[in-house]
Amino acid sequence: MEHVDLCVIGGGPSGYAAAMRAIDLGKRVALIERDRIGGTGIYNGALASKTLWELSHKVAAANEVLVGRGREPFRLTWEEVMKTLNEAQFERKYLHSCHMQMMATKTPAGGGAFKHLRGHACFTGTHEVEVRREGRTSTITADRFIIATGSRPRNLPTIAVDERKILSSDGIFNIGAFPKSMVIIGAGVVGCEFAAIFSNFGCTKVHLIDRAPRILPFEDEDVSDLVARNLERKGVVIHHQAHLERIAAGPDAVRYLLRYDHGGTEEVAVEHALLAVGRVPNLEGLGLDRAGVALDGNGLVILADTASANDHIHVVGDAMGANMLVNIGEQEGRHAVERIFGVHGQPLSHANVSTIMFLDPEVAGVGFNEQECRKRGIPHRTARIDYSCLARAIAMRQTKGFFKLIVSDDGHMKVLGMRAVGEHASSAIQAVALMISTGMGIAELARLMHPHPSITEGVQECARMLMGTSIFKPEVLNDRMRCTSWRPLSDSKAA
Repeated sequence: MEHVDLCVIGGGPSGYAAAMRAIDLGKRVALIERDRIGGTGIYNGALASKTLWELSHKVAAANEVLVGRGREPFRLTWEEVMKTLNEAQFERKYLHSCHMQMMATKTPAGGGAFKHLRGHACFTGTHEVEVRREGRTSTITADRFIIATGSRPRNLPTIAVDERKILSSDGIFNIGAFPKSMVIIGAGVVGCEFAAIFSNFGCTKVHLIDRAPRILPFEDEDVSDLVARNLERKGVVIHHQAHLERIAAGPDAVRYLLRYDHGGTEEVAVEHALLAVGRVPNLEGLGLDRAGVALDGNGLVILADTASANDHIHVVGDAMGANMLVNIGEQEGRHAVERIFGVHGQPLSHANVSTIMFLDPEVAGVGFNEQECRKRGIPHRTARIDYSCLARAIAMRQTKGFFKLIVSDDGHMKVLGMRAVGEHASSAIQAVALMISTGMGIAELARLMHPHPSITEGVQECARMLMGTSIFKPEVLNDRMRCTSWRPLSDSKAA
C-alpha cells in the first residue's frame, strides 16, 4: 500500500494537467490511467479529428485552384490519410511518454513526486482506491482525489452501433477506406465537423440529419446559416427538421427512413452511418458510493465548483458532464488542484472561454453570442463586417465569412463576446478573451496597431464601427457592414 497527497484517476488532458500542477506545489502524486495517457485528447478526439480536418482543408484548398483552372481534382487514399494521423498521434504520445519517464526519475523543481500506474481504479473507501490490471491488484491511499475519467460517445437505444457499418465518433477512425456515401446523425459540432472533413476530401457523399430548423442551434443564426451554405456548396445534403424513424445495417448498405416536420418521408441508402449525438461521462465502475460521492438523477456527480459532496474528492474535465473541451478540462484540472491545496478559493469562471469549431469555414468564438445575450436579457450592441472588406481575405481569395463583435449597450461598451467565421477566424480570439476577462471597453481594441494585411483587422474595424470611426462606413457598405442594438422587450434595430 502506498500513500500520496493526491491521486488522480484518469490520464487525459484534465487529469494530466491536474497531476502536473500538484507537482508544481510540491505534492506526491499518483496518476492512474486504465488505457493510454493523453486519452481522447490524443486518440479518437481533438488531435485525431483536427489532424483530419487540417489535411482535408489543404486538399479542398488545392482542389479549388486545380478545378478552377480546369485540372483534375487531387485525391488522397484513406491509407495515406491514416499515415498522417498516426504520425501526429505518435509525436504527441512520444512527448507524453518521454515527459513521464523523466518525471518518474527526476525530482521536479517544486519538490513533488510522480508515479504513474496503469489499471482500473475503484474506490474501496473514502481515501482508498484499488488498482486492477491483468489479474493483479495494488492499493493507493491519498489525502485528496481528482476524478478525470473522461467520456465516451453517447449511444441511442434505437440505433445499433456495430462499429462496422454504423459507427461512433470513436469507431470512424477505424474504417478501411473512404466510404462512397455516409449519413451523419447529429448536427452539432462533432457531426458538422465530420461533415466538413469528409466533404473536403471529396471522396464521400455526405448526408447530415438535423432535427432542428438549423444546424448548430446553440450558435447565432448568421453563423449556422453560413456554415450550412458552405457545406451544401460542397455537396453535403442536410436533412432539416427530420426525424430518424428507422435505421438498419444490411450486407450492402445502411438504410434509413426519415420523417419530416412537414409530413413527408424519405428513405435513403448509404455505405456507412456515423452517430454523433454528444458524449457521456465515464463514471461506471469507480465505486463512487463507497467514496461517499453523490449522483444526481442524470447520473452525474453533484458538484459545488469541482468539489463533490465529499469535498476531498473533486471531478474535472469530461467526467463533469458539462463543457467537454480540452482547454476547459485542463483549466478545471489545474483549478481543482489549486483549490484543494489552498492556492485560492474562488470558483472557476467560464465567462471568457475560447472555442474553435473546425468546420467549413472555421468558426471561432469567445464570450457570449447574441442568442445568449438575449436569453439573459443583456442590452447589447453588435458590429458585423464581412470578410470581403478585409485585404487579407481578398488576398487569400477566401472572402466567405465575417467578424461579429458584441458589446454592452452603454457608454463603456464593455466587450461581451465575439464570433468569427472564415479562414483564420481564430486568430483574433485571445485579444478579445483578454478584454472580456479584464472588463475592458472597445476603445483599447480600436487603438491597437494591427498588422496589415491580417484577418485581425476585422475585429478592429468592428470596434471602430461601434465608435463611429471606421474606415469603411456601414451606411455606405450596408450589404457588408452592419451595426445593431438590442434591449429587452424590443426588436433588434439598426444602430
